[in-house]
Amino acid sequence: MKIMKLNKNISSILLGILALMSGSFIQSCSDQPDEYKISDGAPTIYYARLSKVAAKDSLITGAYMGTNICFVGCNLRSITKMYFNDQKAVLNSSFITDNTLLVDVPNTLSDNPTDKIYMVNNQNDTTTYDFKVLVPSPTVTSLNNEWAKDGETVTLSGDYLLNYSSNPLKITMPGNVPVTDFVSYSKTAVSFKIPAGSSKGYVTVTTKYGTSTSKFYFRDDRNMLFDWDGTHGKALATGHGWRNGVIGQNVVAPLDGNYIIFKGDLAGKIGSSWNEDGYSFDYWPDTSNGYPELNTLFDASDISKLQLKFEINVPQAWNSCALQCIFTGNSQVTYATGNNTYISNDTYPRALWTPWYGTANGYTTEGWVTVSIPLSEFKYSNSGTVLSKITNENMTGLTFFVWKGGYEGTDCSPIICIDNIRIAPIE
Repeated sequence: MKIMKLNKNISSILLGILALMSGSFIQSCSDQPDEYKISDGAPTIYYARLSKVAAKDSLITGAYMGTNICFVGCNLRSITKMYFNDQKAVLNSSFITDNTLLVDVPNTLSDNPTDKIYMVNNQNDTTTYDFKVLVPSPTVTSLNNEWAKDGETVTLSGDYLLNYSSNPLKITMPGNVPVTDFVSYSKTAVSFKIPAGSSKGYVTVTTKYGTSTSKFYFRDDRNMLFDWDGTHGKALATGHGWRNGVIGQNVVAPLDGNYIIFKGDLAGKIGSSWNEDGYSFDYWPDTSNGYPELNTLFDASDISKLQLKFEINVPQAWNSCALQCIFTGNSQVTYATGNNTYISNDTYPRALWTPWYGTANGYTTEGWVTVSIPLSEFKYSNSGTVLSKITNENMTGLTFFVWKGGYEGTDCSPIICIDNIRIAPIE
């Protein structure tokens, strides 16, 4: 009997505890003082600031894409949608109170920049606030053919090359000549025809958001090494070595005169062909007979800031072997007798250019295009392994030769025309 009485007491206690817990649960579910509620009416913004605490006293009238900002005002919980220009922002109710709203400026560009924010409430009424989405000034990185003639179509590459009907993109060629004949626009590339009267120098691009100057020099004849006709300053008209190459201007339309022509047969299997007659030229200096050391034609004191440039035209598909660009020093070549063992020497650094690799049908060009190779990339063996970089002492001579490169290709008979080999600063 005592046991039964004890069980009754325990049961009573447990029932009491359960009742208390149930009451607490019901009360906690019904009591939500922090529940987000959309308010009625329209919002008002007093000012905007950066969301960082350290910058809370700095008022702003615009911000770059992706910036987290804080709006201060009243009745901000009435906002159900927010647009920066025509781009919808992502609202998080955890960061909205009656008086503050934290939001990221959308990362997508507007097609119609109005420099306003549009706030929509739950009655679909819209309130505006003046605020600029800041966009970087344009960058101008390259031109597909830096030696294009007047009237030829070129493509300029960069970023934020933005064209609006109310704020058209403007391009000014050297000589203060404006571009008037545009072919196509995108954020990263613009095609146009070179206007008559363009000279040499930097290209200027202006958008709604600023003006920038190109990182290349149009029709650059500074530090010209080889132009194959000797018309650009100290440029050389021919090679000097065992293979001077075939020089002409009848295979493709010339840039500005003669160019060197590589043609013949190349095997696809790595190293199985050595077509030195068809695909090479050498330049070995001989100062006593008027052939200067190349590193005396430009400032070679800091080659980390320099690049090799040239124009190339490939009308017939190239699908094997690398264009090997080899600067040679006096210790690599015995000029009195001639010695080309540096080409096959797998410990002597050079640049390898294989634009055909990864293409379906080999590499061809539509006319002339500019190639840029930083001198810091002159660090490969003829088979593609990484070696130490060249030094300025290694830059007295130059050889171009198509061979090896580290990638299997397919048998081919490309025609490769090259002009205006030069050294340009990396800007």
